[in-house]
Amino acid sequence: MSGFTFGLAILGALVLAAVVGWNAWSTRRLAPRQAALAERVEPGEAAAPAPEPLEPVFDDREEAPLSLPVPVPERKPGLDALIDAIAPIAIDAPVPGEAALAALPGTRRAGSKPFAIEGLNEATQQWETPQAGQRYTAFQAGVQLANRTGALNEIEFSEFVVKAQAFADAVNGAPEFPEMRHEVARARELDQFAGGHDAQLGFTLRARQAAWSPGYLHQHAARFGFVTGAIPGRMVLPAVQAGHPPLLVLAFDSQAAMAEDPEQTAIREATLSLDVPQVPRHEQPFARMRDAAMGLSASLDGVITDDNGREIRPEALDVVGADLELLYDTLESRDLAAGSPQARRLFG
Repeated sequence: MSGFTFGLAILGALVLAAVVGWNAWSTRRLAPRQAALAERVEPGEAAAPAPEPLEPVFDDREEAPLSLPVPVPERKPGLDALIDAIAPIAIDAPVPGEAALAALPGTRRAGSKPFAIEGLNEATQQWETPQAGQRYTAFQAGVQLANRTGALNEIEFSEFVVKAQAFADAVNGAPEFPEMRHEVARARELDQFAGGHDAQLGFTLRARQAAWSPGYLHQHAARFGFVTGAIPGRMVLPAVQAGHPPLLVLAFDSQAAMAEDPEQTAIREATLSLDVPQVPRHEQPFARMRDAAMGLSASLDGVITDDNGREIRPEALDVVGADLELLYDTLESRDLAAGSPQARRLFG
């Protein structure tokens, strides 16, 4: 072999090695980032909390001693004249709870609106959902005036009347129904108010370069208190009060979460959302949302964008926070404070 041919062979080998090396580097650079082995998050588990990269937002409860009592589930809210059309049902003699339960309709809705029957407990003198072993001296039937499906209409009100009358007949009661046109008008006004003050905020976290694996995303989100939700591809920041909706939701591609080998799937974006009327103001949900968005975007090498892919700067987040304070004030002036039982029902 001549020296010239030998030199070409060496040059070709070097070029081939360079190409192979470049392809390997590119593949590794673009592969989904993996969770650290010491902190890898398995499906259904949350990583152990680590120090948060940003200064956390505390409320008064977080200053309490570490031995906090176990949260007690909130009592299910009853009918409320503010958001329900209510029909009192008078009875001549106390009715056992078993009889009341047997008389309840098969469904608890009138159209798309929640329907409920409550009894006045003879012993406690409190309104409650009928229970076996109790006796009731009066009843009331109610239907919600509005929710996110719209206002109560005439057909739904008529269905409410039919169901309430059937229950009253079964317990030998006499119902007194409110005037339909008045209640439908109230429903429309309440729905109009709700439509103008319903805020559901969402930020999108997008990867700048390398995508994320589900475990990598879980690992970083766990540092901000997020835990795996019941739905694949969903993590939540739990509420302090048991039974309440989560403070925040972090969602990503559910197909990636359910993949046969999720760690080899690529996630390029995740959505951080806050349902404003569902979360109490004192929980400082927007401050936590802002800090989580900024912290996650930094640790994941991502960027915060709106639904149209435009980057959201930190100063813009502060403006949103100021606008929310005005919304909170308006809701409270209507006795529909964010996170209250009435607001959670109306905006549900």
